[in-house]
Amino acid sequence: MKKVQTQMEWEAKMSEDILALVHSELYLDLRFLELAFCSLKLKSNPSLQTFATDGAFLFYSPQQILRVFPSNPKFLNRAMLHSFLHCIFSHLWLRGKRNQVLWNISCDIAVEYTIDSLEKNSTKRIMTWQRQKLYEELQNMDVGISAATIYRTLLAVSQEEVERLKIEFYTDDHRFWPAGQESAAAVLPQAQHWNQIARQISIQQEQMGKDRAGGQQIFDAQVKVQRSRRSYHDFLKKFTLLREELQLDPDEFDLTYYTYGLRIYDNLPLIEPLETKEVRKIREFVIVIDTSESTSGNLVTAFLKETFEILSQKNNFFKRCSLRILQCDTAVRSDLRIRNLDECDAVLKDFHIIGGGGTDFRPAFAYVNQLITGHEIQKLGGLLYFTDGKGIYPSQKPSYPAAFLFLEQFDGQQIPPWAMRLYLEPEEFLGKSNF
Repeated sequence: MKKVQTQMEWEAKMSEDILALVHSELYLDLRFLELAFCSLKLKSNPSLQTFATDGAFLFYSPQQILRVFPSNPKFLNRAMLHSFLHCIFSHLWLRGKRNQVLWNISCDIAVEYTIDSLEKNSTKRIMTWQRQKLYEELQNMDVGISAATIYRTLLAVSQEEVERLKIEFYTDDHRFWPAGQESAAAVLPQAQHWNQIARQISIQQEQMGKDRAGGQQIFDAQVKVQRSRRSYHDFLKKFTLLREELQLDPDEFDLTYYTYGLRIYDNLPLIEPLETKEVRKIREFVIVIDTSESTSGNLVTAFLKETFEILSQKNNFFKRCSLRILQCDTAVRSDLRIRNLDECDAVLKDFHIIGGGGTDFRPAFAYVNQLITGHEIQKLGGLLYFTDGKGIYPSQKPSYPAAFLFLEQFDGQQIPPWAMRLYLEPEEFLGKSNF
């Protein structure tokens, strides 16, 4: 006897068939996104009115799919691609301390700008006057179009205009996005997975060279910008060392032998838990602050506060550690050493900028090399140089990892090839806006 299909089962089956069709249409137009299209699992959620993602699943409402498809199938194409691009551009994991409302709108604008620029048959539609006007304004700014730069633009826009932009560019639901920088560690594997996907897509695009269409070049530029603006929290993990630390290691402890000994030999365990564990943390670290005239004191303090908060979190720094904070313009003006992370709050209260001249990166590196030669630094995990990037760089590669943290995206031809780099946005450290 043939089983009778319920209404709910029919809706589920039909919505899955429609999504398979949407997926196929996108793939035919955007083959270079094949890897991304396979990286989100479909999951039904009847409470939604559009698509949503958390970086692992693509959530959808079967009822909404069946309602929209007959009259506006291209909306489903655009909405699905919209959610995929959020993941590729790492929008879910880069908000930091920015205002959530403005960040969501900025990410939607960046993604919609990319989709409109691609001009593919499966997603192309007539642009409204409001979109055309905003796109022209962003292009004329000549600072690169990304969620971060759009966010900075929206900070100066009236609330009424923000509401209009929110309505114009709303496409998917962001309810499953991580709640700011505090949850970055919990979703780190997903963020790394999408970073790898973005890197592979970028490599494929570079191989295409000049044959790329204009829209694909814009897409590639978005990917590169978001890759360079990785989470500062994740970036610090590059400077960790694998060492043993005094703590119990439950992963290497076999409870079976322990309880067996207690039962057979009258409270005598056959095995004790290991008292040391191999962990990956930071032990010795140097932070250099560029104190030239172009550096803001408030921004430096906010940067140090954010750094201390990250380092103070569990499993980031060894209990016995050495953190040095150097201030340098054309010479090293100050050397502050922190031996205990509990001292960080006191340091921030009394921290004052010393300097104000030009910018020369060489004295800080020479000073650190002297400390290493004099055995004041034993095993340097790395050096971070917080700067606007406009200065004289060392010609020789140091014996330790070194990275420059830049406040703006600029022409990096002067930066030596051995230097790691990370482009930061002031809003990441100055906190949420009062919008």
